[in-house]
Amino acid sequence: MTRTKVVGICGSLREGSYTRQSLRVALAAAAAAGGDTELLDLREWDLPVFDPDAEDAGDAAAFREQIRAADSILLGTPVYHGSFSTPLKNALDYCGFDEFEKKTVGLLCVAGGSFPVTALEHLRSVGRSLDCWVIPHQAAVPRAAGAFEDGRLVDEQVRERIETLGREAVQYAGIEPDPQSIESCENVGADD
Repeated sequence: MTRTKVVGICGSLREGSYTRQSLRVALAAAAAAGGDTELLDLREWDLPVFDPDAEDAGDAAAFREQIRAADSILLGTPVYHGSFSTPLKNALDYCGFDEFEKKTVGLLCVAGGSFPVTALEHLRSVGRSLDCWVIPHQAAVPRAAGAFEDGRLVDEQVRERIETLGREAVQYAGIEPDPQSIESCENVGADD
């Protein structure tokens, strides 16, 4: 029996990113639940702004391979203007059904302000469009500066939400997804 492979994609480029720290907590919980984990830190990947005419630019092919090899994918993002980050959007644009279809996806958003509802909704829509099975539980870190001290997550309620997401990424990795979604039927790309 093979172990569940869980990758976390960090959509923050900031040095002391709360998103990265939160993803590490989720991945540690996934490892404790029996998964093999890896953090895909977008600061370390050469992914130029997506151009459909150069879809293998930079590290794109290697990045897609990491996603294809995963059983579950955790998408972690800071909230910018009520949505998810540009680096995460750009990384997702390099991927498609080959990487995400029928995969289990977990969502984690970090906000400087209140609960990041719209960013989570936007990522959930992206997951549906890629025909993923998005875990119903989602983790949010509102008012992130108060949840961390000296690089350590100190808010126990937030920690429990994040650890639950990590455990569920392993637990639901083999779930049988729903039939193809209406959104994914419309997600066929454009020839512009």
